[in-house]
Amino acid sequence: MKKYILFILVISLGLNACKKNGGSAPTPAPITPKSTYVSDRSYKIVAYFPSYRNPDSIDASKYKMITHLYYAFLNPDESGNLKTLAEPARFSKVISIAKSNGVKVGISVSGPDATFVSLAANASSRTNLVKNVLAFVKQYNLDGVDMDWEYPRTSNGSDLTYNSLIKELSDTLHNNSKYLSAAVTAGVYAGAVRDGVRSDTYNYIDFFNIMSYDGMGWDKSDLKQHSSYNMAVSSLDTWLVLKGLPKEKAVLGIASYGRNSLNVAAGYREFINAGANSEIDSAMYKGAMYYYNGTGTIRNKTLLSKERANGIMLWEFYFDTNGKTSLLKSVNDALGRVYN
Repeated sequence: MKKYILFILVISLGLNACKKNGGSAPTPAPITPKSTYVSDRSYKIVAYFPSYRNPDSIDASKYKMITHLYYAFLNPDESGNLKTLAEPARFSKVISIAKSNGVKVGISVSGPDATFVSLAANASSRTNLVKNVLAFVKQYNLDGVDMDWEYPRTSNGSDLTYNSLIKELSDTLHNNSKYLSAAVTAGVYAGAVRDGVRSDTYNYIDFFNIMSYDGMGWDKSDLKQHSSYNMAVSSLDTWLVLKGLPKEKAVLGIASYGRNSLNVAAGYREFINAGANSEIDSAMYKGAMYYYNGTGTIRNKTLLSKERANGIMLWEFYFDTNGKTSLLKSVNDALGRVYN
């Protein structure tokens, strides 16, 4: 009986102690779920600005005609360390102007294929590159990154290591609310390069800039044209139908330059400044005939991209004109987009 009374007393004292301390034990603070990255699915007008171009030659109003701009390029070495950015003053100026016009800005990461093959095959190098790219993006308050590896391929296994690199880069950027795009092959030639981007890689990339140009001789109905309308259709057939890329991730690439029969390139603005007709796709320049995309073809490609894809990309910003013959103006006009 004494043991029983003692037991009751201990229980009673314990209950009183709980009451003095405010009753039951404190409720743990609710765990706030980690924010989930949401990819932008709006139609995109993308332009690249190479470091070797003079930004003063581009009218500021042109920035209102694009939604995304990439400075090209940031180059890594095989260990994933970043080389010094070319023309940092130009970089700062271009990024500043773009931001002031509401354009999303990013850096395009590129370099020799051999460098990427070696880098991507090593887990430590991949992680080092991802760490350095994120630091660069944060330092300059950029919105995203473009991976321009030309090209991963199935013949050497770099399709697998590309996937590993892209997944790690994507996870890191998305966790920091930054987007990731990739410049990819036109896909009109069957083989190791066309199949170098695997379908499981699609999950990690926000949008793909399909480089549907530099294909002289591909279009049998227009052998001298390096970037025909038929080639654009075939590129989208490859990526959307054969390879199964979601439409909302496809951005059709167009070129602001032409090539002659010797495959020598010259800029669209050079043709126009020399008196070429902006509506047609060829012009005599410096004693040779060059083939390019005039404003009529650009409008047609834009409508194609609106119907079958989710954006259009221009390589490159400088080669376009500033006035009424502008290719980007034609893009915006075809879309009915206000840019003033």
